[in-house]
Formats: sequence, structure tokens, C-alpha cells
Amino acid sequence: MDPGQFGTAEARWAGVGPYYAMFPAGFADRVVDKFTNRNDTIIDPFAGRGTSLYSAATKGRHALGIEINPVGWIYAATKLKPGRRSTVVGRIEELGSLMGRFRGAVKTMPLFYKRCFDPDVLSFLLAARSHLSWRDSIVDRTVMALVLIDLHGKYGTALSNQMRQTKSVAPDYAIRWWAENDFLPPKINPVEFMLKKIKWRYAHGLPCTSESRVYLADSTHRLSGLRSMVDRLAPKGANLLFTSPPYFGITNYHYDQWLRLWLLGGPATPRSMGSKHRGKFENSVNYRALLLSAFTRAGERLARNGIVYVRTDRRKATSKVTREVLQEVFPRHRILRRLRPLKGVTQTRLFGHATPKEGEIDLILWRK
Repeated sequence: MDPGQFGTAEARWAGVGPYYAMFPAGFADRVVDKFTNRNDTIIDPFAGRGTSLYSAATKGRHALGIEINPVGWIYAATKLKPGRRSTVVGRIEELGSLMGRFRGAVKTMPLFYKRCFDPDVLSFLLAARSHLSWRDSIVDRTVMALVLIDLHGKYGTALSNQMRQTKSVAPDYAIRWWAENDFLPPKINPVEFMLKKIKWRYAHGLPCTSESRVYLADSTHRLSGLRSMVDRLAPKGANLLFTSPPYFGITNYHYDQWLRLWLLGGPATPRSMGSKHRGKFENSVNYRALLLSAFTRAGERLARNGIVYVRTDRRKATSKVTREVLQEVFPRHRILRRLRPLKGVTQTRLFGHATPKEGEIDLILWRK
């Protein structure tokens, strides 16, 4: 699968979901090809938008993952099993028919929403927020994923006023910036907009994926579903643990996705999620405990000769503790470090944490 080309269904669905710290699809493909065979099982306890899982699932492997952020989970779950085009189109049109019921609610929304979205768009979004059962319905989850992709972004290509696609900025800052630059929300017919997006996404049909699943949960908790799935698909354990944990002190993935989380039923303004696993990971003790718990539980589902492949931040605050935890959890494994120098803009630079040690490190572990 070449993610730079869109001539297949697999390539068209690979890019679902703008998300910070996502694996490059080509990198995930290379790791899956090198370290696994068809029908092997891959696990990812920090799945994000599911790039590792999707690569495995489209290459005839079984993929099982965990993601704590609902935005990333929706992207990952949708890629692994999208809804049929006809039912997705029907649901979009149904939301369009419900827009009129939310005209009054539009008038009561905070100023940010009125400056961010045209009234028709905001009515459509309120209908989606109210009626899409994204946790339980494949069709509704697919619709929500496709709406979330273009909820905000470059002016004229997204449903919102001008705003970075991957990060929801603070409301007060956005309002001031729009006023200073004379930006008004684009007038968009949301149903027509979404139908055009669907036409492109489904142009080559649905991706062919193996039996795979991603769970919406905290990876530090023991999941009976994940355990039973691994036991059924790979009785001797998963063949590859392939992941990238959150980096220490870089960003708060939930806070930075606050507008998309609002569409999923969250609060109307950005706020802390009130959990040490949904923050910025600035406490070194809690950060180490997170990695230790997640890798321990994932390691319990790994085959005796399974491979561990972890991409992490090169900064000492992240890389040192990650390596120490991996050596503690997998004491019988050798560890190989591969430096991945800066190529383009990393998430550390995006968030103002540029250091002499920019780039990432791949930690590869195998049984001695």
C-alpha cells in the first residue's frame, strides 16, 4: 500500500483522521512486513488513530489495540471496519433532514461556535451530536469519523472558519484572530459537503481488512476482551507489540482535541479531562507508572519469542524512562536502538520543544 497514491480503497482509507504523533503509514507498513507473517497477530496498547493496526489488518495480519481518546478510537475503528457507502449516505441525508430542529439551539450556543460555523453547519453538527450513536453503530461511527476529519481546517476545505486541522485552538484566541483577519465562517451546505467527501473516500470501495479490533479504554487496565481475542487468534501469544507511547511533557491530546470531543458529547469549552492518563504527562513518576503498567499488560499477551517495536521521543525525559521500563518488563530480550533524525516537523517542534536532540528513537526488542 502506497499512502502517497490513492488508487486503492486501502490507500484512501489509510489517512482517515488528522491526529498528532501518528505513525507514517509507510513506516508502519515496513515494520509489519519485516517482523510478521500473514495470519500473525499484532497488538498496540497506544493505538492513536490506528495506523499500526490498519497496516497489519490490510496485510493479512490480525490487529488488536487500545486507545483512550475517543477521537483516535473512532478513526481507528472506522478504518478497520467502515460502514457501507449507501447506509452512510442515507445517514448523512437523515441528519440533514433533522437540521431544522436545532435552529433554536444554534442561537443559544457560545460566541465561538457562531464565529466558527455557519448556522446551517452548526445545525447539522448539533443534529450529529444528538443523533449519532458512534459507540455502538458502525454506520454512525463512520459518519462521525468522516465529519470529524473536516470539522475544522483550512478555510474553504473544512466545515469551520480558518483553524489548524490537527489541533483545536482556544476559543478566545480564535475569536480574536478571526476578527483581526476579517474571517467569517464559510457558507457551506453541510450535506452536499459531506456527500462530496464520501464520494471521494468510497471511490474504490471498502478496504479489505482481516479480523481486527480496537478497544476504547485505558491501556493500564486489564481488558478481558483483548485477552480473549488474543487467546483465540493467537493461542501462543501475539507476534509483535508495535506502538508509540505518548511523549513526556509534549501535549495534552484530549485538550488539543476539545472541539472534536465536544461533537462527541463533551463540554462546550476546553478543559482538563481530570485524569492523569488524559493529560500532558508532566509528572515523571506517573509517566513511568503509565508505561510500566501498559507494557506489562501488553507483554502478558505477547508470545515467548514475540518482537517488541517501540518508536519514542529522542529527548532523555522520554527515551530514558521508556528504555528502562522495556528492559524491566522484558528482561530476557535484547534491545536495539535506532536513531531516527529529524525529517520535517516533529510534534516536539510543533509544540515549541525544539532541542539539540530532535527526532525519534526506535527501540527493537527480541528474545535472547
